[in-house]
Amino acid sequence: METSAANQPILLVEDNPLDVDLTIRAFARRKLTNPIFIARNGEEAIQWIQKWEEGSEHPVVVLLDLKLPKISGLEVLAILKKHPKYYAIPVVVLTTSAENEDVKRAYELGANSYIVKPVDFDKFVDVAATIEIYWTVINHPSPSN
Repeated sequence: METSAANQPILLVEDNPLDVDLTIRAFARRKLTNPIFIARNGEEAIQWIQKWEEGSEHPVVVLLDLKLPKISGLEVLAILKKHPKYYAIPVVVLTTSAENEDVKRAYELGANSYIVKPVDFDKFVDVAATIEIYWTVINHPSPSN
């Protein structure tokens, strides 16, 4: 049975509790129906691979901060994109860093998109709307996932 992208979870990899709350509130305002799973550091993000291997549903998209404790976001991105089974899961870097080197490195490692987090809540809601519409409605995920 094929699962609709609107029902697949979103994995939010974010260590800042305020940004986690902001993201959840922004998606709630948009009435997003996807469950949101949270990894609060890079190590927790990587542990999701084992959960997927054990049968947990993989996400329709991973929202990945770069500045993470334990394992950096760039390392998480590299691990996900090198994985033989889960490399096609879209990864959207959602971070405060607008550094050219971070942007360049993220795309070199296979990021599907790079978004600098807006500070203003209403602008963040607009970003959440764009993510929701594109990754859960418009985009057709790889059938291998």
